[in-house]
Order: sequence, then structure tokens, then C-alpha cells
Amino acid sequence: MTARGTLRVYLGAAPGVGKTYKMLEEGRRRLERGTDVVVGFVETHGRPFTEAMLDGLEVVPRTTMQYRGSQFTELDLDAVLARRPEVALVDELAHTNIPGGAQAKRWQDIERLLDAGIDVLTTVNVQHLESLNDVVESITGVPQRETVPDVVVRRAEQIELVDMTPEALRRRMAHGNIYKPEKIDAALGNYFRVGNLTALRELALLWLADKVDEQLERYRTEHGIAKTWETRERVVVALTGGPEGDTLVRRAARVAARTKGADLLAVHVVRGDGLAGADPANLTRQRLLVESLGGTYHQVLGADVPRALLDFARGVNATQLVLGASRRGRLAQILSPGVGVTTTAESGAIDVHLVTHEQVRRGRLRLGRSGAGLTLRRRLLGFAVAVAGLPLLTLVLDTMRGEKALPSDILAYLVLTVAVALLGGLLPALVCAVVGFLLLNWYFTPPLYQFTIAERENVFALVAFVFVAVAVATVVDGAARRARDAARASAEAQTLATLAGSVLHGDNPLDALLERVRESFGLTSVTLLERDAEHAPWRIAAAVGGPPCTTPSDGETEVPIDDDAALVLRGHPLQAADRRLVEAFAAHAAIALRQRRLGEQAAAAGTLAEVDKLRTALLSAVSHDLRTPLASAKAAVGSLRSPDVHFSPEDTQELLATAEESLDKLTRLVENLLDMSRLQAGALAMTLQPVSVAEALPRAIDDLGPLAAGVRISVADDLPEVHADPALLERVLVNILANAVRYSPPGNPPLIGVSEHAGLVDIRVIDHGPGIPAADRERVFQPFQRLGDRDNATGVGLGLALSRGLAEAMGGSLAPEPTPGGGLTMTLTLPSADAAGSDRADPALLTHLDTRPAGKV
Repeated sequence: MTARGTLRVYLGAAPGVGKTYKMLEEGRRRLERGTDVVVGFVETHGRPFTEAMLDGLEVVPRTTMQYRGSQFTELDLDAVLARRPEVALVDELAHTNIPGGAQAKRWQDIERLLDAGIDVLTTVNVQHLESLNDVVESITGVPQRETVPDVVVRRAEQIELVDMTPEALRRRMAHGNIYKPEKIDAALGNYFRVGNLTALRELALLWLADKVDEQLERYRTEHGIAKTWETRERVVVALTGGPEGDTLVRRAARVAARTKGADLLAVHVVRGDGLAGADPANLTRQRLLVESLGGTYHQVLGADVPRALLDFARGVNATQLVLGASRRGRLAQILSPGVGVTTTAESGAIDVHLVTHEQVRRGRLRLGRSGAGLTLRRRLLGFAVAVAGLPLLTLVLDTMRGEKALPSDILAYLVLTVAVALLGGLLPALVCAVVGFLLLNWYFTPPLYQFTIAERENVFALVAFVFVAVAVATVVDGAARRARDAARASAEAQTLATLAGSVLHGDNPLDALLERVRESFGLTSVTLLERDAEHAPWRIAAAVGGPPCTTPSDGETEVPIDDDAALVLRGHPLQAADRRLVEAFAAHAAIALRQRRLGEQAAAAGTLAEVDKLRTALLSAVSHDLRTPLASAKAAVGSLRSPDVHFSPEDTQELLATAEESLDKLTRLVENLLDMSRLQAGALAMTLQPVSVAEALPRAIDDLGPLAAGVRISVADDLPEVHADPALLERVLVNILANAVRYSPPGNPPLIGVSEHAGLVDIRVIDHGPGIPAADRERVFQPFQRLGDRDNATGVGLGLALSRGLAEAMGGSLAPEPTPGGGLTMTLTLPSADAAGSDRADPALLTHLDTRPAGKV
């Protein structure tokens, strides 16, 4: 069987850091060592230094594929497999293959090579990792449609970070070592900003650090290394389920916050028998507190609490351990050192913090129900057996006095005591042992019929009898109590598991939780009450079952959640042993109520925002943008119809032109409003087809009329057509040009430049007006917004918002950037018709095309 090949990944934070160069450099180094190396697929992007690294390397010819009338080149997987080199260089791990091939993704091609025993060197950028895709989009504003599952990269035997400072990368960009000159300004002003590159660099470093952590843990496990290696601060806080846990968690969070990047972990040790459980309500609250502080919560099983804590701490490579000071009293601490002292003594390199709290020396937390483990019926049965059995056994032994010695008599009484212990537990067995001791002393120990013992040997035998009887009775009673506790713990665990399932799968978590409480404890109604202040009246937040309680006193049991919330139960009094389980339910109910309120507030806020937005928009439109053209048109038509005034032909033409211009404004406004509403509703129809930019631009300029006089156009001769809707493209260009013309200074009209790169066509409308501050550049794309909202004569503010929406609907983007020397440049980016073919909505093709982030926001 062929051994699987090894994978080496060169990881970068952004395009241009040198991943492909490093991969080729490693390929050349291995070739010089005598390794059989071939280039399966390398994308140089026209960079001369990268192309120079291909000299001397064998390149497997690419395969050409036809797709919707266009030709594309891809990795020829079959040719590489047939060549069977030792090492294959395959660039762009996250690349999406052209539809029609054997695999949809290039990483799947690489898996085939690895399975064939071929070592592979490849490259990937951090923005293409599936887990970080949305994070990168939120930082850069550029969606990355090509992704690779993290597990594919994590399985690599080697991952090398190709790093470069943002300033150095921008210098490379400015020198033309990454993109062509026409793309440099757009890239530097958008994707390749210093802030973006710094954030991407940190993401790459953190992701790789997690990978290194996995390798370190695997190495420590394989070599049996238990000693703590302080590679990163990890603070572990031990929780017992007591009320002091909140204090410990906050203290541990402060300790972790002192070191950047430190991890906070909370752990609760469950005893091996599962019986001495902590308060579920406290643990639930403390778990939420830990998670809100950015930590993680864990539970481990262990009979020896100090050993379990230290094993967990060493297992996660913890550097500090936070414990609460002992709740036990002085006498108990003298008899046993306790968890804190024992853990500190055995912690080794782990620093242990013993934190004081309000529960110090108040005694252990009593969670179970006190009392014997056996039922009253069994204890009474034990007493009955002792009362009847002792006289009967004495009579039988007395009739056999000459045949049995004292040791045999003692054993007979011991058997009876053990039987009583098995039936009735500790107290009946103690009574049986004491009475049996007295009967043995009176009837069978010389001198007879006296409470005296002549021989020392008999004294030892009788004392041993009492000791054994008491010991056996204690063991039996303890076993019965533990069996009862085990049954209760199992029932509580099952109830909590059912609770979690009903809450997770229910449409209304709060009602589902309260209904589970009612069913579990056989109640008639369960009510969650709340109030605004201490003396304010109670109100019903949620209720299930029969008539709800309006005050805590209406029910048989009240379980306070906090000062202003309580869970009230009606049906029958709650047993003391069940109260802590109900408290856990109450804690979950408070969380569910809080989530419901937050959801209601978010929904109400969203509704109010939409209503206010619509109201403001309508008022703005009606106040001027609808009224002004209507008034102008009406005035012009009214003047022409007036019988009292006779106008010359020139005046008549001027009035008609005024009316026509006003009606055109009104028509454009209504069309923008309608198109914006259709766009937001997803009902805007479009027909995507090849469109010539060189023909669309003059039509857009003509639509603007005299306002666009002097606009300059610079279009490359070999510019490909764009993949767009002709009418919508013209609408977008008109809106952008109108905005640029309006703010251009006299004598310096806007310039339109068009260029193509990597399957994308950039239409740049450049003006030298006042520009837009960086903080306000996204505001201009909000509907019904004008910069400053000070001038009602410049339109309702839909033009740029509609333009961006239309551009994105056609698979493109619209982004602002400052013009060097002052002003604003609007860049409309659309896929070229050559790259998109004739496909109008093929997501696979769009992901294939969208590989370059330059010039996009």
C-alpha cells in the first residue's frame, strides 16, 4: 500500500506577502538536493520575481476547459498523477475549479495527490479559511467566496507563516511588485489599508498559534510530559457549587486579564460516586458568568478532588490555579488538611491562589437531606426482630448451655445483630448489640447472673462483639443512604437533561421550562413573578398550568431568583430535598426571561427604527423633492393657460421646457423610490448580458444634458465588455456622474477612467470637489441621506444608495475613495463578460472569478 504524501502549506495574511515565491524557493531547494519536483499549478499574476523562480523547474502543462463559450486553464490532475513526481507544487489551495471537472475544489485535487503518495507544497491566505471568512469580511468589507475547511489545513504536516509588516507590503504594492499600476491606487486605498493588513496579520498569527498549541499538546501527550510548560498563561478556577464561586470567578478573571491573551478555565470536580453534587443553581449561574467573561467551563470526574484538579490543570498546561479558602472549621482542618492545602503542596510549578470569601469557616455546604438512609418501616422491622429475637435466642442458648462455649454464644448474638442491621440499619443494631452484650454477661459469662466478668479473655470477646456489631450496622446504614442518594442524583440528572432538551427544542423556551417544572413535581401551576422595585407590585412574567399566582404568598412554595423575581409553585408543598433542583430551574427561567426581553426589545427597536426611517424619508420627499417639481410644472402650465397673458414663442418654449424639466425630475424621483423598494424586496427584474462600457458612458452623459459638458473619458482600446443589465448600468452611471458633476469645481470637470484586471472591470469617476471625510463615506450610501442633511434642494438622497444596490445586484460593487490632491473617486467594479461568460447566476463561476480583493470595499 502506498504511503500517503505529506502536505506543506504556506500561510499568508494577504496577497503579495510572498507565499508563492517561498513555495517555489522550497521547490528549487529540494530539486537541488536531487528530489523529483514538478510544478502542477502556479499563478504568478505577472510578477517578474515570481516568474523568475520558475526557471529550471519542470512545469506540467495545464488543462484547458470550455465553459459557457469561454476557455479556462486548470490543474491537470491526471497528468500530474501519471507523472508521479516525489513533490508537486500546487498554488491557491482554496481555488474553485471550473464546473465540469472531477473535483469542485483544488484542495480536493490535492487530496488525490496526497493519497497517491505525492508530497504537495501549496499556498493559502487567511481570508480563505472557513472559520475566519466572516471575520475577514467584517474587517475589510470584501466577501471571499472561495474558502477551504480549516480541518484540511490543520491536517497539514507543516504550516509555514509567510509574514510581512503592513508597511513593507504597501511598499511592495507601491513599487508595482504585486498589482499592475492601474490597480495600485485602488488597492492601497481599500483592501491594503494599514488597519486591514494589521488585523489580517493578527488573525493569521492567532490561527497559527492555535495550530501550534495542538501540536504542542500532541507532543506532550505522546512523550508523557506532565510538567507545565509556561508557553501561555492559563488560569484555572476551581468551583465547588457554593455561593463563593462568583467571587472566585471574578478574581480569576482579573488574574487572567493581567496578561494579554491569557485563557480562563473554570472546572468543577464531580465525585466519582456522583452523590455529593453541588448546587445546580449556583453552578448554572457561575457557568454563565465564566462564559460572559470570555472563559470556558469544564466538569471532570474524580474521587480525589486535589488530584483531579491538578490532573486537569496539568492537562490544559495551566500556569495558575485559583481556589477558595476552606469553609471547614478549625477542628476539621486539624483532622484533615483539606483541598486547598493538599493542592498547594502538590501543585509543583503551578501557582496556587487561595482566595478568601464570605463563606470561610462557615462549615461545609449541606446539600443532602439528613437522616437515616432506610425507611421508617424497615427500622421498625429491625426493632421488632431485635425485641423478638433476643429473648428467643437467649432461651435457645440456655437450653444448650452444656453443649456450647462462650465464643459460640457470642457468634450467635453477632449473627442476630448483623441480621437486625441488614433489616433496620444502625439504630436497631446498636440496641440489639447493647442488649445482647448485657444478656451474654448475665446468662453466659462467669460468674453467671451477675453483671461482672471474671476472666479478661471474656471481656475482650464481648467488647469485640459490640465493635463488630456496630461496624456492620454502620456499613449497612451508609450503603442504604448512598443508594438513596444515587437514585436521587440519577433522577435529578435525568430531569435536568430532559429540561435542557425541552428548552432547546421548544419555540418558547420560558414556557417550556415552566411546563417541565410543573410536570416533574406534579404541580397544578407554576408562575414566574417579577417587579420593578422592592416595594412595587408583583406582575406575572410567565405562567403555566392552572390559575396563576399573583403574589409569592399565593403559592405553597416560593423560590426567590433575586430581589425582584421569584418562582411560585402551587399544588403541594415542596420537599426540602427537591428545592435545590427547583432552584436550578429558577436560574434557567431567569435567563430565559432575560433572553425573551432582549428579543422583544430588539424587535421593537427594529420596528421603531424602520417606522422612523420611513416617516423621515416621506417627510423629506414630500416637503421639497416632490413639491418643488410639481409646483414648477404647475406654474409653467398655469401661465400658458392664462387668458390674460400672451407669451411670445420664445417664452412659451421656455415655460414648456421648465415644465418638462420639472416633470423629468419628478419621474426620476418616483423611479428611484420604486426601484429602491423593489431592490429591498428582492423583486427587481434584470437581464444580465455583455454590455460595452464605451457605448454606455456616452448615453449616460447625454442623459445628464448640459450639466455633463466637459466630462472626460479614458477607455482602453482592448477593454472587454462587462456582464451587466444595460438599463440598470446606465442608471448607475447617471447617478454617479450627476453626483460628481454637482460637486466638481468650475473649469475642472470629472474624469472617467476604465480599466480591466483579473476578470474585473473598474469604472472610476474622479472629481476634484470637496470630497467626503472618511467617517462619512459609508453614510452617503444610506437611503434618504445627504451629507449633513442640510440642503433640501439637492435631492432626496436615493441616488448613491440605489446605485450601490444595483451594482451589487449585478454581481459588482461600488466603493468611494479619496482622489489624490482632493476630491472623491467612485469606483464601480463589474465582472467582465469574458470571465463571466454568458452565465447570469452561477455561484460557482462567481467564486471562481472573485479572487482579487483589490479595489473593493
